[in-house]
Amino acid sequence: MATGRGRMHLAAMPDALPFPDPDTARWDAVLARDPAPACGPFLYAVTTQGVFCRPGCPSRPPLRRNTRFYPYPAAAEAAGFRACKRCDPKGERAAIHAEAIRAACGLIEASETIPSLATLADRAGYARHHFLRLFKEITGVTPRSYAENVRARRLQAALAAGDRVAEAVAGAGYGSESRVYETPGKVLGMTPGAARRGGAGEVIRIALAESPLGPLMVGATEAGVCFIGFGEDASSLEGDLRRRFPQARVEPAPAALAETVREVVGFLEEPKAALALPLDLRGTAFQRRVWEALTRIPFGETTTYGALAQSIGAPRAVRAVARACAQNHVSLAVPCHRVVGSNGDLTGYRWGVPRKRAILAKERAGRAEACGDGAERRSD
Repeated sequence: MATGRGRMHLAAMPDALPFPDPDTARWDAVLARDPAPACGPFLYAVTTQGVFCRPGCPSRPPLRRNTRFYPYPAAAEAAGFRACKRCDPKGERAAIHAEAIRAACGLIEASETIPSLATLADRAGYARHHFLRLFKEITGVTPRSYAENVRARRLQAALAAGDRVAEAVAGAGYGSESRVYETPGKVLGMTPGAARRGGAGEVIRIALAESPLGPLMVGATEAGVCFIGFGEDASSLEGDLRRRFPQARVEPAPAALAETVREVVGFLEEPKAALALPLDLRGTAFQRRVWEALTRIPFGETTTYGALAQSIGAPRAVRAVARACAQNHVSLAVPCHRVVGSNGDLTGYRWGVPRKRAILAKERAGRAEACGDGAERRSD
């Protein structure tokens, strides 16, 4: 009976679906030239050519009967296949390319003037168009842009050290002062004279207050807010501001900044929208690009350093983007707290990771509340 019931049960079942063949999925990825197939990483070898490739190899697809699949390079080599020179499945050429670009960056850093593209390409041993493509892929910027940022850093450091403008401009590799003054603020976010003076002749008004995350200091010039810091004692916060503007006259102005302070404290207590204040941002052209991108991150959301680099057209400049975030002196208004690690972890924050976590949690709650209110109004 049991056997009969078993036979009847099997006979009544619909035809079972076969298990998917992993090689079929791999073959589909080869035909699609998919560099990151859903079936997972693998390599394929071509028996008629004796080579093995990545699935995204740009070479002409082989015939299916001549194709073999392997999990990693050593397995393909053990079977007698050699690495394809076009797609570099062992990553050897990628390492060579990266080292060549590192050397080119070192040459730019060490040169008094900007090396020409031909010089850089010749030193690296590549054709100019190929070198330019590799440099942009690896660094996220062109050699010229990289060199301009190097010059800006040199100029900024020399002026901060008190060098005369003419000497700093020459030492940074600019042919003349006119190159720096052509577009006011383009290089440093301010004129070289203002950078050298460290705020001399300027008045920065400051105001202190208590906030949910500790002592808060706001500093502002005539142009707008230039400093927002919190979580430390008053003397440390003022020290941060004075390092930024060592020659400026700092004056307490609690009444003049009362409304601004209320906005910042209110944001820390219960953020419901992005903090919008008139700002006086001073930095290199690259820093300002990063800071402007930070202000475009939607309230209550986060992004990664890689995605932020991608958004400014410099996908490989992740470390430079992270440095620019760290050099932001206007916390909250330029929301560097909305940038997280690639795995979602809350990476370093000037005012401490616990405060970063608290701010993000409150922003998410504020965004959820705002969306809920909107839904209720629409349903009324």
